[in-house]
Amino acid sequence: MAEETLASLRSLMASHCPPLDALVVPSEDYHQSEYVSARDKRREFVSGFNGSAGLALITANEALLWTDGRYFLQAEKQLSNEWKLMRVGEDPTVDIWMADNLASNAAIGVDPWCISVDTAQKWERAFAKKQQKLIQTATNLVDEVWTSRPPPETNPVVVQPLEFAGRSVEDKLKDLREELMQEKARAIVLTALDEVAWLYNVRGSDVDYSPVVHAYAIVTSAAAFFYVDKRKVSSEVSSYMEKNGIEVRDYGEVSSDAALLASNKLSYSNAAKENAHDISQNPNDLIWVDPGSCFALYSKLNLDKVFLHSSPLALAKALKNPVEIEGLKNAHIRDGAAVVQYLVWLDKQMQEIYGASGYFVDSEVNKNDKLRTGKLTEVSVSDKLEEFRASKEHFRGLSFPTISSVGPNGAVIHYSPEPETCAELDPNSMYLFDSGAQYVDGTTDITRTVHFGKPTSHEKACYTAVLKGHIGLGNARFPNGTTGHVLDVLARIPLWKDGLDYRHGTGHGIGSYLNVHEGPHQISFRPAARNVPLQPSMTVTDEPGYYEDGNFGIRLENVLVVKEAETKFNFGNKGYLSFEHITWAPYQTKLMDLSLLVPEEVEWLNKYHYRCREILAPFLDNSEMEWLKKATEPVLA
Repeated sequence: MAEETLASLRSLMASHCPPLDALVVPSEDYHQSEYVSARDKRREFVSGFNGSAGLALITANEALLWTDGRYFLQAEKQLSNEWKLMRVGEDPTVDIWMADNLASNAAIGVDPWCISVDTAQKWERAFAKKQQKLIQTATNLVDEVWTSRPPPETNPVVVQPLEFAGRSVEDKLKDLREELMQEKARAIVLTALDEVAWLYNVRGSDVDYSPVVHAYAIVTSAAAFFYVDKRKVSSEVSSYMEKNGIEVRDYGEVSSDAALLASNKLSYSNAAKENAHDISQNPNDLIWVDPGSCFALYSKLNLDKVFLHSSPLALAKALKNPVEIEGLKNAHIRDGAAVVQYLVWLDKQMQEIYGASGYFVDSEVNKNDKLRTGKLTEVSVSDKLEEFRASKEHFRGLSFPTISSVGPNGAVIHYSPEPETCAELDPNSMYLFDSGAQYVDGTTDITRTVHFGKPTSHEKACYTAVLKGHIGLGNARFPNGTTGHVLDVLARIPLWKDGLDYRHGTGHGIGSYLNVHEGPHQISFRPAARNVPLQPSMTVTDEPGYYEDGNFGIRLENVLVVKEAETKFNFGNKGYLSFEHITWAPYQTKLMDLSLLVPEEVEWLNKYHYRCREILAPFLDNSEMEWLKKATEPVLA
């Protein structure tokens, strides 16, 4: 199948005008989303690799796939012999590879809707030295060979109630228009699905795991537009939009409207005019475009009249309002209860089916009691975890595909188990589960690593090093203006002490019933983490790990809220910040080498476990609470 697909694409490349020497197939959809709908998984279709991050490049003789360290092992397993894996951070970047390996004057094709402005510009700079050209294809060539491509989604748009959103559309539009005035812009084009959903207080189900709707927005000084498949808009939603001065237009109209906007000819309806601002209030002529927006829309504008800068909504969305903070805390409490219920169930199953010593007892499997009355797999247990979550109030689905991984599979950082090929649980191996849910009042993301048999001293030492990094970052105090690039090292120091490390970032923002990965801030070694300082009311994860190829993986993850810190002094009058944990689930003390913990770490662990018991008690029955009490008993250094 892969060979036939490549042959078909190469035939289209050869017949294209001009003929294409290479074709780029990104992971992203028309909105540069991380998670995309089934019909937008073009890179997965051509390559067979289904990780969330990657880029495929097809030439006349080669097929290459770039991905980052989270997916090296997964890509090695999934790519066929026709494909070559290119490791981000180790191999040349795709633009450098194309510039160096393709002929002078080569034509490189890409669907301009599927790449961002900054990516396209970066490539064009790399191509310039050999007069290579980036060609915007009129159609997506992958779509032409993908005969079984799923149909478009027609799921309804729903309004996110103010009781969960915390701020009205009117307030958000007012703030946005003030930002436009400040930057001397008369309009902004919005393509990121979560930004459109956040601005207009709407949600949808067009993309698995992300409660968004395929839509664009254009906001001017005088009007606001929502570009969406109108079949998704009920009369109630239509009235809601009209009430807020938002004109609903067909999804495909955004292209022509962008061109009209550039020529100052974009008109709006009488209904919108009634709610519009006086355009004379903004005499400016710039159009604001985020560099991460799609290249196709950017190309419709007068480029000398574009203000190319990060969207103001990215930061506004990241700074959670009090209602969103409260909702996130409540969602994480219910989610923590689901995780505890899962661990109680799993502990019992591992003992009954496999004769495991269990969550609390550090001993070998009792083989004499190994009564095989059933079987647990990575998929069957993750399905059970979803059941526990689904029983909770406001549950709307998972926030990403659950990573449920046993033994060597845990070393595949973003492992995605499949029913046909997944592993059976093993009481002699580590088990890592990274999972989360979408609740109407918040999005969750948690990782725990456990062992139901007798962990080795090496496994304990590695787990403890990860835990120490997790605690070290979570307990940090730092001055205002500090970025996640500076803080990333705190989670790695205990691992570095033993010559260990991990290939992923340490923390990402998380949405308020929106995307589980949210910027613009992050905690990471990557340069982008220098761009935006952490600020009060931001959410961020704390998730260090360690992965030993062929043996096991360890990761521990909580969601934190950035808050103002009380300090004895205030050097430089900067003000200081700290973190508040809002995730509640125990760490397995059986996996810890307590001799490696210092008294401050033990004190933090015991306090956190006490809070787990206190906070989760109302959501657990007597037997579950007894298990949690045992799991959170104080430890001694």
